[in-house]
Amino acid sequence: MYEKTVLDNGLRVLTSPLPHTRSVSVALFVGAGSRYENDSVAGVSHFLEHMLFKGTEKRPTPREIAEAIEGVGGVMNAATDKELTVYWAKVPVDHFTDALDVLLDQLLHSRIDPVELERERKVVIEELAMVEDSPGELVGLLLEELLWPNQPLGRDIAGSAESVAGITREAMVKYHQTQYVPDNIVLSVAGNLSHEAIVGETLERVSDWVKAPYGTWTPATDGQTSYRIGLRTKRTEQTQIALGYPAYSSFHPDRYVLDVLNTIFGEGMSSRLFMEVRELRGLAYDVHSSVAHFFDTGAFVIGAAVDPGKSIECVKAIRNELDQIRSTLVPETEITKAREYIKGRMVLRMEDSRAVSSWIGGQELLRNEVRSVDDVLQAVDAVTPQDVLRVAQDIIRDDRANLALVGPNRSRARFEKLLS
Repeated sequence: MYEKTVLDNGLRVLTSPLPHTRSVSVALFVGAGSRYENDSVAGVSHFLEHMLFKGTEKRPTPREIAEAIEGVGGVMNAATDKELTVYWAKVPVDHFTDALDVLLDQLLHSRIDPVELERERKVVIEELAMVEDSPGELVGLLLEELLWPNQPLGRDIAGSAESVAGITREAMVKYHQTQYVPDNIVLSVAGNLSHEAIVGETLERVSDWVKAPYGTWTPATDGQTSYRIGLRTKRTEQTQIALGYPAYSSFHPDRYVLDVLNTIFGEGMSSRLFMEVRELRGLAYDVHSSVAHFFDTGAFVIGAAVDPGKSIECVKAIRNELDQIRSTLVPETEITKAREYIKGRMVLRMEDSRAVSSWIGGQELLRNEVRSVDDVLQAVDAVTPQDVLRVAQDIIRDDRANLALVGPNRSRARFEKLLS
């Protein structure tokens, strides 16, 4: 599925040949995210991601960076998460060197101009302010604070208006020098190009990039012994509900069992949650569940948006479905449907060059290994009804429940009764 070369400076270059495509996707995965930050620079990973689009020595303006990719019909972007930052571009295969040159130029030679920094600081603070107008995002942040209180994993990836206002250029440059080192970065390329050609083009551009030590992430702490509730009273048309349980890390042997459980419970229009809460009860337009996997922990999360007067009924319905899946074996037919859903979505996704580059690059950075699609499909196929019941009983525990609500509801006690 892929080839890998580790350069002398520690940069890992992974490539996946896709002879049927006429595009190539190039991605640089960096071990930099909110879990790597201390409180004094909370949000610096995200802020820095913005700044790397503001100009380099070779391309001094944001327009020149954008035009280098858009001028050949390509697209580019970046994203910051809790455990990584990724910069990517997708271009016609004939313009691979353009994409590679732009992305490496951004990482290695950005000016982090003081004037641009102050201008972009305002943009980031406005981006943070947008969350206040998005109850769906607010409830997610509130749930993370309940799951991982007083630690980087439980705070907004972008930091706060106060922390962003206090990030100096010197602090940003120091963070860049600490995290953006070749040993802490993976270059991932998927397209109709040879591994040798990609490595050769990369070597031409990173010859003076030297190996250096880099900072590590903050481990999650978990002292939960009873349920937690977070209520944010806000004048909205709906109450946003998020119910979450601590779950498995990326390395846990039962992570794929949990993925199957999640699919059965709340993934898609034929899931138990969707059928019960939307189709049978008509309580919500949007109701779903999801799973997050991190280095050392994870979460199983159920979300819904309902009329405030129906929020108690909705939480009760969700709890009833949770009780059902943790007390009774799931029929084999339902397990089979969930397996095929996961496998089908994965196979379809991997037809895109960007998805392939993300698959190999993200795994290499976060896991130091790359599981093939067939390996994962085999792990999913091995999940049994007994596995799902065992994991449901391990994860869905009343003393580990975390309920977050954003809306016009004011009575915390009414929701406490549902969990106690």
